[in-house]
Amino acid sequence: MVIGNVDLGERPVSLAPMEDVTDPSFRLICREMGAASVYTEFVSAEALIRDIQSTTRKLHINEQERPVAIQIYGRDPEAMVEAAKIVEQAEPDILDINFGCPVKKVASKGAGAGMLRDIPKLLDITRRVVSAVSIPVTVKTRLGWDCENKIITTLGLRLQECGIKALTVHGRTRSQMYTGQADWTLIGELKSNPEMEIPVIGNGDITSAEQAKEAFDKFGVDGIMIGRAAIGAPWIFKEVKDYLTNGEISPLSDSEKFDILRRQIRESIDRIDEYRGILHIRRHLAATPLFKGIPNFRESRIALLRADKESELFDMLDKIQEKYFEHNNLG
Repeated sequence: MVIGNVDLGERPVSLAPMEDVTDPSFRLICREMGAASVYTEFVSAEALIRDIQSTTRKLHINEQERPVAIQIYGRDPEAMVEAAKIVEQAEPDILDINFGCPVKKVASKGAGAGMLRDIPKLLDITRRVVSAVSIPVTVKTRLGWDCENKIITTLGLRLQECGIKALTVHGRTRSQMYTGQADWTLIGELKSNPEMEIPVIGNGDITSAEQAKEAFDKFGVDGIMIGRAAIGAPWIFKEVKDYLTNGEISPLSDSEKFDILRRQIRESIDRIDEYRGILHIRRHLAATPLFKGIPNFRESRIALLRADKESELFDMLDKIQEKYFEHNNLG
């Protein structure tokens, strides 16, 4: 799959953009695990042009994590154009426009998935951003605003006409948020349209290597994007890549997985500070499937997520690993 001048190889699986999740450290780990490309956290166009430091920091890219996309969102065409030009100076491989974020504070203001209620403006922003920069521009969106307005099969073609180089579709409407099951049928229908010439990337509910292969085989998408299933489990990209390449998985050892969590903790603290770094990494610790099945784990989990010192957190993780190994009869 090629996006502009960026070749991601055959059947690429990428890390989806997620606020407070896809920081530089996590992106790099996912690339090392086999993600074909990675996306930054959402970047507010308005905050970027106002030079808000917490936003401009999101533009930092490590060379080792390429290919990387910076994703922007906003509702004002002029602000989006100006933000796109600022982003281009950070030299990402791809600029992505977020027309899919469903959270109320974004969508209710007309940005993210809120743009699905104003298609003329959505298309105007897309055309203007494409014209404003020289790097490939892509779009990530949803099936539509609600179940009565699943417009992606026609919207995809109109976005293509605006000059984007690839389109990612999350298989839910905005009204669904993250409830129910992602519906890939319309994604497949869009991809199968002979008029659709740019790559179509599917997103939503891919939590295993087997599901990833089925999505490629059944719906014919050019690429897949994994989001929530990677939180606390970046090794999912290795498992998917193994399965797509060889038909079987060579999993990391449990010790290696615990070491990855420790690395995430250290790098989160180093990037921010001890207190905020630990707060940031709790989402990964709470979501990781590594702890599932440990008997009587509730108290340990509470203590782990309450720890606010690095030494305390690592002590808790050591104890949890010991309990995990005892439960699974591992040495």
